[in-house]
This record gives sequence, C-alpha cells and structure tokens, in this order.
Amino acid sequence: MTIRLRTAHTADLTPAELGAVHALLEGAFEGGFDAEDWEHGLGGIHALVLDERGLAAHGSVIQRRVLHRGRSLRVGYVEAVGVRADVRRTGLGGTVMAELERVIDGAYSLGALSASEKGAPLYTARGWQPWSGRVCALSPDGVVRLPDEEGSTFLRPVAAALDPAYELVFDWRDGDVL
Repeated sequence: MTIRLRTAHTADLTPAELGAVHALLEGAFEGGFDAEDWEHGLGGIHALVLDERGLAAHGSVIQRRVLHRGRSLRVGYVEAVGVRADVRRTGLGGTVMAELERVIDGAYSLGALSASEKGAPLYTARGWQPWSGRVCALSPDGVVRLPDEEGSTFLRPVAAALDPAYELVFDWRDGDVL
C-alpha cells in the first residue's frame, strides 16, 4: 500500500476534500459524529493520509486555551482522528498522530485531547498521559467541573510543567466542551 501524507490548514482544503474528511469521520465514528464535533475539528491544521482508494485517515489540531495555576496556556488540541474501516490497525492512526505531534511540539505549550476507550491505547502507546487532576471549563456561568472528562483527558507536555493538584480550565465551546 502506497500512502501519501498531506498537512494543510482548513482554509487550504477544497470543498471536495472537506467533504471526504466529513464522510470518513462519519463512518469512523459510526453515527457518533455530529455537527458540533465537525465544527470542533475545523480551523486548524489537518493531517490527511491518502492511499490508492482516497482518504484513508485524518486528524486535526486546533488552538485552544487552558488556564492552569494562574497562567493561560496555548494548547494544540487534537480533534477528529479517524481511520477508514478497511485500513484500521495498519499504522495510519500513528502516521496521523506523528504529524499532529510535530505541529504541537513546534507551536504549542502542550497538547491535549479527549480519548474514547477505543482510542486511548493509540495515545498511551505514543506517550500521551492521562491527566490525573480535575478538568473544568470556563463556561458562560463561570468555572464548571467536568467530572466525566476526568480520566479521558490526555496531555502531551512540551514546555509547561503541570501540577495535577491544580485544575485544568479549558475554554468554552458549544457541544462537548472537551
């Protein structure tokens, strides 16, 4: 199998490419990928893996802000990672993540993502670590704790030393905050 990796900002993807990404993600998430999930994966850098059949894998990294110990950190947040069903478990998820990690390491204080049970082994195998502290969001009504995100939030520290005795407070967004 010959593959090609393409990295591009959302603004540089054609409508056809965005349509292919959306279709891939709908299939990869088996109906669990809604309009807000789609919105969360836009506006940043996309890693696209193409093979002879077309788009085989995708992931994006978008900028978010997180408050920690009185500091606002610029975070490369991984979104919309999916692999076409016929090529799963062939290393393409790792290819996507390697490119997104390159972007994160070069441009952000740290990387973050929210992992499903199915996705967690990919991230832990790549050195991502589950956050052991509290996870919160800065909502329109103030800081709210997100206990359902605790245990599924993973970090890739680059330059920031984080202390789990202090919470991570992510910026607010519609839909699932993380």
